[in-house]
Amino acid sequence: QVQLVESGGGSVQAGGSLRLSCSYSANIGRIWYVAWFRQAAGREREGIAAITLSINSAHYAESVQGRFTISKGDAQNVVLLQMESLKSEDTAMYYCAARGQPTYITGSQKLNEKEYQYWGQGTQVTVSS
Repeated sequence: QVQLVESGGGSVQAGGSLRLSCSYSANIGRIWYVAWFRQAAGREREGIAAITLSINSAHYAESVQGRFTISKGDAQNVVLLQMESLKSEDTAMYYCAARGQPTYITGSQKLNEKEYQYWGQGTQVTVSS
């Protein structure tokens, strides 16, 4: 069973920064993709950043392109989301998700929640203006 735990959420003023961390364990198999999703109150969950672990390739939604960076952490089985220039509209619950299937998926698919089998509980990010 794969477990994912997010951390690093909190409250910050607009223009500030936060770094989220996703720690995942895999008792069986290997994780090929890790993504961050977010869900604001009253809105659907959206994929914002994904990383292909084998080649360290990142993909972003337009809403965060240039402001957020997804990367592998120094520790094994950790993926980070560095968030800069935060805006009030970034306020949401942020979720980490992992995909255990090695099948190649395209950029847009990488931000589709249906492609991910394992999910964390989420961490809240609140940006005040």
